[in-house]
Amino acid sequence: MSVTVTRIALFQSTTGIDPDANAKAIEAAIAEAAAGEAKMLFTPEMSGLLDRDRARARVHIVPEAENTVLRQVRAAAKAHGIWVALGSLAVEREDGKWANRSFLIDADGGVVAHYDKMHMFDVDLATGESWRESNAYAAGDAVVTAESPLGCLGLAICYDLRFPALFESLGNARCDAIALPAAFTVPTGKAHWEVLIRARAIEASAYMIATAQVGTHEDGRQTYGHSLVVDPWGEVLLDMGEASGIGFAEIDHARIEEVRRQLPSLANRRKIPNSQAQ
Repeated sequence: MSVTVTRIALFQSTTGIDPDANAKAIEAAIAEAAAGEAKMLFTPEMSGLLDRDRARARVHIVPEAENTVLRQVRAAAKAHGIWVALGSLAVEREDGKWANRSFLIDADGGVVAHYDKMHMFDVDLATGESWRESNAYAAGDAVVTAESPLGCLGLAICYDLRFPALFESLGNARCDAIALPAAFTVPTGKAHWEVLIRARAIEASAYMIATAQVGTHEDGRQTYGHSLVVDPWGEVLLDMGEASGIGFAEIDHARIEEVRRQLPSLANRRKIPNSQAQ
């Protein structure tokens, strides 16, 4: 008899400026998730280091092969026999630029896939907050999916959420679930987080697993929290609110096909021609 439900865990964290402390927190979350019989753990964007002081952060941003957080997470995944969708780490690319990179790690500690964030968070908010991610990070240029215990898993990161073309591509790839680690600001989170997560789940007819940073961080920023799991119909299955910790949810594989039979928007999708002025 085939298994139709997979248990997952989400780690909603308040990541700080010390990679060693952050790695220990992720290791503890992996142990807790495995003890709770989850097959996969999802962590937020910038799980290994969250520091808006780029001069201070620079010493910790090294090539992937030298990243101690990644090494420790891979070892913990293997030790506990659990997959980890490591939301993202800041890593140095071969060209010397930085990437905001997510990693999919299997239960043997192997890196199955990685994805570099495509859309850079360059905004000026009405609150006075100003962010220029592109000043330090280079954008990725590839849509990434991989096989996982949830079936086909699509990878995206935070600000990517606002760009439907990426999620159209993931929908066309027939992703069963999409991981969206994030560090949403409080103003944008209150206004747009849930509505966009639900919309992307509906559009892709897939589960959205959106794991977020939360609270007041050592670098002074505040993040929104409210890590969500949303099913393909747009129903919120888990909302973790504004506290750090572990949350669990059940991914029902049969639900994906049920929704796609009822509302076959992926099958009905047509290529939209470019507009022509009249």
